[in-house]
Amino acid sequence: MSVKTFGAKLFANVIKSQINKWANNPVETQQKVFKQLVNTAKETKFGKDHQFNKISNHKDFIDQVPIRDYEALKPYVDEVVKGEENILWPGKPLYFAKTSGTTSGAKYIPLTKASMPTHISGARNAILNYIAETGKANFVSGKMIFLQGSPEMGEKNGIKLGRLSGIVAHYVPSYLQKNRLPSWETNCIEDWETKVDAIVEETLPENMSVFSGIPSWLQMYFERLVEKTGKKVGEIFPDFDLLIYGGVNFEPYRTKFDSLIGRKIDSIELFPASEGFFAYQDKQNQSGMLLRLDAGIFYEFIKTEEFFEENPIRLTIGEVEKDVNYVMIISTNAGLWAYNLGDTVMFTSVKPYRVIVSGRIKHFTSAFGEHVIAKEVEYAMKKAVKEHGIEISEFTVAPQTNPPEGLPYHEWLIEFEGEPKNLDIFAQSLDKYLQEQNSYYLDLISGKILKPLVITSVKKNGFQEYMKSIGKLGGQNKIPRLSNDRKIADALHQQQ
Repeated sequence: MSVKTFGAKLFANVIKSQINKWANNPVETQQKVFKQLVNTAKETKFGKDHQFNKISNHKDFIDQVPIRDYEALKPYVDEVVKGEENILWPGKPLYFAKTSGTTSGAKYIPLTKASMPTHISGARNAILNYIAETGKANFVSGKMIFLQGSPEMGEKNGIKLGRLSGIVAHYVPSYLQKNRLPSWETNCIEDWETKVDAIVEETLPENMSVFSGIPSWLQMYFERLVEKTGKKVGEIFPDFDLLIYGGVNFEPYRTKFDSLIGRKIDSIELFPASEGFFAYQDKQNQSGMLLRLDAGIFYEFIKTEEFFEENPIRLTIGEVEKDVNYVMIISTNAGLWAYNLGDTVMFTSVKPYRVIVSGRIKHFTSAFGEHVIAKEVEYAMKKAVKEHGIEISEFTVAPQTNPPEGLPYHEWLIEFEGEPKNLDIFAQSLDKYLQEQNSYYLDLISGKILKPLVITSVKKNGFQEYMKSIGKLGGQNKIPRLSNDRKIADALHQQQ
């Protein structure tokens, strides 16, 4: 056992003990975070505007602080971006994590002196928790790769800005620097396809043990490795022991990854975002990710079916139930207050609190009142893929409300690795499993309001071409599983 492996195991046991302490006291932990956040921000502009000095409990907070998304919080963020101090959080942020995708252009998410360490400790503790659980630590002596955005940063009124993954790259501890790939120069390549090719060249000669990134971009990298060598990834790198991923549900990709790797690999699922590092998988044999209740984030949850009501009930951690879809609302030590992240979650356990990401509150298909969500289509795809023994690369779902003839339907646009022997039978399986998940959809099919779903095969690399065409290839970008319009579907049809 190397010194690094021995040290990792000792450190892992210390961190595991700390995790158990807060995980076993969830309500008290969240109450402590709540009080710290409100007390610290009392003298900020936001705190004064919302009378933080009168807030002593969650009911007071609900009365004073309405739920906001980025657009609603933007007037405060704009002041921070201009260089003003003490607006959302004391002082100025250390960084802005710059993201895209809003109606007003780029989003600038503040990262503060208080919040930045929680982003770093999230990934670290996920790995250390894995070591403590499994006893496996030899991988720390091998090479590790983290597919991420460029670490190069710009500046906005004296505050550095960049992609979150690029900012985090500056915080890799010195004891991992020698093990970490890609090189700084390769990581700074902006064009994603060029970058992946460079990463392939850098990693092929190395003893790789850990790979980390968003599944769709890891898949692209693995495919390039297989194309270049004619070997499975697990054969190219015999010491490859651990896959770390996040950003989307992994299940639709699992069969494809098993094929590319060629053997079973342990994995850790993460739930990171620019707004916070929320959860990580803490058990190899259980579904869900441990919600980080001690990381400077106070959580509220609203049932998805109530979210668009005038005054939806805002629940705290002690009030949630298993197997219910919630919109997750966060208040953080970066100065986001009652902030609608847009993600929906479902608890798989409440002792301790574990979640899965069930979708996005804005990503659904409900052109006919069915309100189908990501969790439901991903479940249907997982079951159908397993039943028919096939592999897919990517998929998305959109409504077809005005077909040339016949009843309207859901269109599933799927990039297959090899089409099923009978596409119609595969479509029937998908439809059956979706009906199992969504009773409204079942009723629409039974009542002859909708006809069963229709599959459109997308050409190889079609989704990558689409993402490239809109300037979102690589990085943290991902294809929405569902849309309530045909923007993505029509763009994919134009490629065919």
